[in-house]
Parts: sequence; structure tokens; C-alpha cells
Amino acid sequence: MSAIPILPPSSLISRVIQINNIKTKTNVAKTKEEEEKFSSMGYTAGFMGVMVYRWVSWVLLLFSCLLLPRFFTLPQLRDIRRAYHQWTPDPVSSRLIVPEAEAGVRDDKFVEVPQMVWGLNNQKIALARAALTARKLNRTLLMPNLSASLFYKETDLLEPLGFDHLFSLERFNSLCNGFVRISSMNSGNFSDIFVVGKGNGRRWTAERDIAQLEQCKTPDIDRHTVIKFEGKHPFLWHDHWPVLDYARVFECLVLVNNLSAEVSRIVSKLKSLSSPTGIDQNKIRKSSFMFQPKYVAVHMRIEKDWMIHCKKLEMRSRARNGKNLKICSSKEEIMKRVADIPGLEKPSVVYLAVADDLLEDKKLLEGWSEFLAPYEKKKLGMLDIYSKYPYLIQSAIDYEICLQADTFVGNSFSTFSSLIVLQRSMRMNRVRDCEGSTMASYAYNIEGSAGGPKRWATNMSDLSLAAISYGANEVSCM
Repeated sequence: MSAIPILPPSSLISRVIQINNIKTKTNVAKTKEEEEKFSSMGYTAGFMGVMVYRWVSWVLLLFSCLLLPRFFTLPQLRDIRRAYHQWTPDPVSSRLIVPEAEAGVRDDKFVEVPQMVWGLNNQKIALARAALTARKLNRTLLMPNLSASLFYKETDLLEPLGFDHLFSLERFNSLCNGFVRISSMNSGNFSDIFVVGKGNGRRWTAERDIAQLEQCKTPDIDRHTVIKFEGKHPFLWHDHWPVLDYARVFECLVLVNNLSAEVSRIVSKLKSLSSPTGIDQNKIRKSSFMFQPKYVAVHMRIEKDWMIHCKKLEMRSRARNGKNLKICSSKEEIMKRVADIPGLEKPSVVYLAVADDLLEDKKLLEGWSEFLAPYEKKKLGMLDIYSKYPYLIQSAIDYEICLQADTFVGNSFSTFSSLIVLQRSMRMNRVRDCEGSTMASYAYNIEGSAGGPKRWATNMSDLSLAAISYGANEVSCM
């Protein structure tokens, strides 16, 4: 069906002028007798003709003004809509979702990776790196194994834990739909497997690593159903992806329902302790703040093994680069800096995320400011929740409690603290409140204003996760 041509307004005006000229010449040619004979009829018909002509002209002009701009601008508007198809807030979970328009990931080709090891957030980084590798190859990641226990050298003692025992597989694939995907299957379901060995040592550069991935996309290798990577675990793989890509994967990691319920129970307890009925009334009367039930979470790294490790890092930095990195912080320094956070509401309940071997140290809860009420899992009465789970799940619960805190304070050289700040920065950026009090985060190992800890936010424009994986003193509110 052919389209009706629509004249632009300038052409309409020209046609109107031509019609008026023709009518004028016709009226002049009429004889005087015809004018007298049909004077009354001519007048009536002329009047009606003028009215009809005016109405038709106005309709055509209005039609042209409305349709023509729409005809010329709609393609640009469509392009603008595509340009702004970025991550949008999920109103149900307040996490981020991928637009439906984004291309999906193949669900008939797969990648398998070695078991994730070390601490919770080392394993989360490894998981994200494996998922992004699978995305690079346009493949689905087969169900990875995490490590429930914490061993750094005795890998044969590692207790495997399926991904879906900690994180919801359904929620992950829903939130990361079109970006990355994890399958519930493992390589035992397939016979067509192509094995790729990950290189080791200094000679295995990032350039050689990315070249290997590109080779895996060639038809000879891509035709295989499963590409299985062997060798070092994914945390030690080269990093080829920006911080924002990692953040998108982390935002899809939602605890399974029973663990989410445990977190909610603990957070509710902290909120109830933060209410006026849960805090010493004398402290509330002394405070100049309008009281609201909030809590502060502090990730305290003061274990013996950590203090030995951080002191070695400081000495190595001075010897190699001449830089005086500030990594270690004593308990007294942490307590003072938390108390000196600018604008911190007082009194405040402080949740201490600490290793289990510090729970028997009664001095851990002593020496805090009179306006701060410190709690750890034992004093909180929640030790029974933690004790029934292995190390990895205990860490995951603590992670969520710190993530949901109104104020978080951690160590900028701790991967645990760094990943919490990354996710809080993502959510903080959504409300554009970097310098405000919403989701405020601080690094206690770096001195900030008024003797308090340094305000901390992740630079979401970084091209790699190096600063988060290995720590930094360069923290700021981006």
C-alpha cells in the first residue's frame, strides 16, 4: 500500500496562492449579466467556498506541522533511547538489572574452571573473572565449586561447596540476564570437552593470556561443547575487565533464602539495639543528635597473622618504592578513628566483623567511646547462627551485614572491605550522595579530616580490579 505524499508547509502556501490567482482571473472574466443574474446565488456559494477552503487549509497545515517533525525526528529519538539503555534499578531488590534488549549468552556452549579457593572475596573475584571469561567466549559458565574451608596451601584439604549452596542460581541468572550466565550442570554431563591449560609465571603476560582467549573463539576450538580451563585458579588469572563489569556480576550474587533470613534476623537485632529502648537513656540524653535506629559496621583486621602480613607489606613498599604505605592499624587507632567520624550520630551501635579467634578476647569490647556501643556475634547472642555454618558462609553473612550498614569502616588493603565498598559505591552513585551520609564508607588505616578515617568510595571508571584485589592508599569519594 503506497504512502500518500505530504507536502511541506511551504508547498501548501504556494498552491494556495496559485488557487487564489486562478479564482481572481475567473471572476474578472465573468460578464455583468451573469453577475446580476446569479448575484444572490454567487454570493452564497462564494461565502461557503471560502469557509470550506479555510477549513481545509487549516486542517492540512496542522496535519503537516504535526506529522513532518515526527517523521524526521523519530529515528533520532529511537537512537537516544538505545543510547540510554544502561543498568536500571530493580525496584524489588534495589540491585541492578541488565536491559532486556541486551543480547543473550549462548546456552549450548560452556566453560568450566578450577575450584575457587582462599577467602570469601578472593573467591567472589575469581567467580566474576570466570563468568567474564565465559562472556568473552559467548559461553555459559558451568556450575563452579567454591571452597567452604579456608586453607591457603593444603589445597587437598579444601572442602568444595556448590555455587547454589551459597548464592541463588535463579536470582543470579535473572539479574545478570543477557550479560553472564551460570548453568546448573557440570562437565560430567558432556563428552565433547576441549582442555585449555592456563599459563604460569612471569612469561605468561596479559597479552599472551588474551591471545589464548581469542584463539578459543576460532572455529576449530569453538565447535566443542565445553572448554575446560586447567591450571591456576581464576583469582590468579590476568585481569582484562573494568571495575564496572565486575560490579555488575557482584550485584547478581544474592544469598540463598535461608541465609538471607539469617542476615535479616541479625540486622533486625542490630536495629532494635539501635532504638531508644536498646541504648542507655543517659547516652541518648547527652547526645545532641535527633536519634534514629542505625548501626555502624567495622571490619576489624587485627588478627596476629594479618598484623604480620601487613607489616611485611609496609616494609616491602618502603624498600622497593620508598613509599610509606599505611596498612596496619591497632585496635586503639581503629576505636579512635571510628569515634571521630564527622557527623556520626551518637549514640551508635557498632557491629564488629572479626575473626572467630578474637571472640574470646574480652578487651575487644573495652575502651570504646562512651557514645559507641560495640557488639560482636557472641555479645549479640547470634553465635548459634554462625557456629552451624562453615567459614565461607560465616563470612558471607558478615559481608551482608556490613553491606547493609548505614556506615561502614574497613581497611583499604583488605579484599573483604574493598568489595563491600565497591558495592556500596555502586548503590551510592545511584542516589548521587558521595559526600552525604547515605551508604557512607571509610578506611580506618588512612587518616582523614578531624582525625577520623578517610572517606572511601570505589572509582567505578577504573579499567581493572587491581586496586581492589591488592589494596591501595588511594581512596577518595569519586
